Amino acid sequence: MTTQSAPRQAHPRPHGSSRLAAIADAWLPRLVLGPTVLASLVFVYGFIFLTGYLSLTDSRLMPNFTFTGFGQYTTLFEIDRWWVAAANLGIFGGLFIAFCLAIGLGMAVLLDQKIRAEGALRAIYLYPMALSFIVTGTAWKWILNPGLGLEKLVHDWGFPNFTFDWLVNSDLSIYTVVIAGVWQSSGFVMALFLAGLRGVDDSIIKAAMVDGASLPTIYLRIVIPALRPVFFSVLLVLAHIAIKSFDLVMALTAGGPGTSSDVPAIFMYQFSFSRGQLGLGAASAMMMLATVLAVLVPLMYMETKGARHAR
Repeated sequence: MTTQSAPRQAHPRPHGSSRLAAIADAWLPRLVLGPTVLASLVFVYGFIFLTGYLSLTDSRLMPNFTFTGFGQYTTLFEIDRWWVAAANLGIFGGLFIAFCLAIGLGMAVLLDQKIRAEGALRAIYLYPMALSFIVTGTAWKWILNPGLGLEKLVHDWGFPNFTFDWLVNSDLSIYTVVIAGVWQSSGFVMALFLAGLRGVDDSIIKAAMVDGASLPTIYLRIVIPALRPVFFSVLLVLAHIAIKSFDLVMALTAGGPGTSSDVPAIFMYQFSFSRGQLGLGAASAMMMLATVLAVLVPLMYMETKGARHAR
């Protein structure tokens, strides 16, 4: 004869233990995130504030914390090289963003058709992003060198009249930076757009096809407008890359010939560290920050406005 044992009663957790668990749940995330937040406040926003203050001083080789007003900005705007660098940034940034968007979106749409060897093509397109801008600039410097790269290769093929001297042409050198930058970043843009395309609901596309819509119409009227958040992210990343471009330009053209391919990042570096004009370099850095904000704020406003209207 078997006897059933009485069910074991669960012992209530002691009140002190529950209180400790609640305190741990409340404070553990703060303790984990605290060092990161503190480091960001000091090394990001703290140094932004310090740079902004130095731009209002007469700092030379070493920081001088005596406030002198906006004289550094007046001097900055009187330097022709600064305006050349700003114009080059406009050319490079505009073309870089436009071509990366067009090529990246086009490749993403192509791969979205489930073509053969999609994985291999995706890896090939993404490979340039695995390289640093220094490597990219050096490689394209060899390719675009008239006596070593593409021009010499075409001459060896029997076309002696072919010329491609953009790298040493002061009117065209900035466009070589565009070529190298687009080659480097288009695959990354493609990956972002492809992820967005794969997130679009297939039932919407099938319904449009049942209604007789062609594939180009489906992409233009339905799919691409649904990628608004992806466009926002891509524009933000590409604008950030363009504005802070330094290593790519230094490796490819070093700002030359002369200062024809100079950009604000190189201007800031050389005046701050090579010429011992720390205050002027800080002023140029703050102008770069203002450019970032001029791009970021409208994009965030449009994205927030679009999200509100979508509710």
